[in-house]
Amino acid sequence: MLKGRKSKIVALITSTLVIGSLLSGCGSQSTTKNTQQAITYNLGANPKTIDPGLNSSVEGGIVIANAFEGLTEVDANNQPHPGIAKSWDESDGGKHYVFHLRKNAKWSDGKVVTAKDFEYAWKRALAPETASDYAYQLYYLKNGEAYNGNKVSADQVGVKATDDYTLDVQLENPTPYFLSLLAFQTYMPLRQDIVSKNANGWALKASTYVSDGAFKLQTWKQNSKLEFVKNPYYWNKSVVKLDKLTYTVLNDATSYMSAFESGQVDIIDTPPAEQTPTLLKQGKAKTYPNIGTYYYGFNLDPKAKLDPAVAKAMDNVNVRKAISLAIDRNSLVKNVVKGGQIPSTSFVPSGMVGSDGKDFKQKEYFQAKGDVSQAKQLLSQAGYPDGKGFPTIELMYNSDGNNPDIAQAIQAMLKKNLNINVTLRAVERKIQLDETTKRTYAGISRNGWSADYADPMTFLDMWVTSSGNNVTGYSNPAYDKLIAKAKAETDTTKRFDEMHQAEDILMNDMPVVPLYEYNVVSCIKSYVKGTYRTPMDVLYFTKAYVQK
Repeated sequence: MLKGRKSKIVALITSTLVIGSLLSGCGSQSTTKNTQQAITYNLGANPKTIDPGLNSSVEGGIVIANAFEGLTEVDANNQPHPGIAKSWDESDGGKHYVFHLRKNAKWSDGKVVTAKDFEYAWKRALAPETASDYAYQLYYLKNGEAYNGNKVSADQVGVKATDDYTLDVQLENPTPYFLSLLAFQTYMPLRQDIVSKNANGWALKASTYVSDGAFKLQTWKQNSKLEFVKNPYYWNKSVVKLDKLTYTVLNDATSYMSAFESGQVDIIDTPPAEQTPTLLKQGKAKTYPNIGTYYYGFNLDPKAKLDPAVAKAMDNVNVRKAISLAIDRNSLVKNVVKGGQIPSTSFVPSGMVGSDGKDFKQKEYFQAKGDVSQAKQLLSQAGYPDGKGFPTIELMYNSDGNNPDIAQAIQAMLKKNLNINVTLRAVERKIQLDETTKRTYAGISRNGWSADYADPMTFLDMWVTSSGNNVTGYSNPAYDKLIAKAKAETDTTKRFDEMHQAEDILMNDMPVVPLYEYNVVSCIKSYVKGTYRTPMDVLYFTKAYVQK
């Protein structure tokens, strides 16, 4: 899932105004907590969408995870458990599932959740006209990719509601992580009678944002906050203790840190970098595992309208490798990010463990400290000795959190080590998501990816040519072939070997520059209990409560 976590004089001026509106909009936190169970969490950015079939950002994913429930749900270790499906049968070597739905599962308007709601949602996400970034996440379904490519009709896709409470699912190949994947947003059910009436706007209004999970939308004040309340029709409502769950969207670290310290926000992630070491030492902040990679990507889309000189430079693999090797990742995490992150030396981060107990990450493709000598040599081989003739390249990043500081550090390293000029462009998170998805950014873009499920494939299939999350436009037929082969492979050892071969190609072609492995640095008020966060950086509030 696209990761984006949360410049400075302007921010200080505006923070007081933003927090003031937060106070007037939410009321005193202490007063609220005396009358009801309520928690406020800062998302760090206004979600571009909270439509399960269209979202691809971590902000929207957290909102969806607490508003919807899939056939399965996952615990803090990302292990699947029965959700809307009370049980299931598996056959044909893991290619055929029959799910049996709970008869007491209801939508937030009181209507029954049916198997047809799942069939509709899955086929909607796959439909070519929907243009879902995550359509490829449903290619596991029989004929899923063929339908998305207009090669077969919808009724040939391997999902069928045989009655209101039975869903028959056929897969292309056995998929060991399929049950965990069912808890992912794109597999959430949707109401056809609501979505079909307003495909682009149903997820913007509380009156039409009907969900089947623990919380239902009450209000969404754009660029301010999203307010959810307990869903009275949720089948497992007895475990839900919160009356109200509010998401604020403060994107400046100074602002949301001040809101946390004043008690207007109960949970924040990514505190200001300069404060993080002290907060961790004092126990006021904690780190949580997050299997993810912070990276920069090159726009390699041949259809992108780039400056010809920029396009020529970035199309040269030696240029891309030179830029990667000119970056000292050790210095970056120690002196800029400061949250105990691990420098990336591959795209797939550590934490993906195979059936043999070994971590998938076995290879370092470059030194974390970089190699300036080799970088200069590669740049010279590309036709730009000592940076001569190299065009100025724009680096776009979303302006929240530590991204500006990281961009400035990278800019300085590339100037010092390669004598190339990089201009910086800060944009809002929505714009960053839009430009990277459409590949309209002018050169290099900041990005990040957190695992969607506990398998290396979540970091690798996004780079196949047809993937909706391939934000670089990278294309290599040999890579595509290996990924397809690995998805069809049932032997675990062979499958991991094929994925390793695929990553070898990716890191040799270098369409992306991995910078560091994510973790989550979070500040949580001591009275907040019962939340849990998966290694995929999804924070759940289903069993959360305030200890008065």
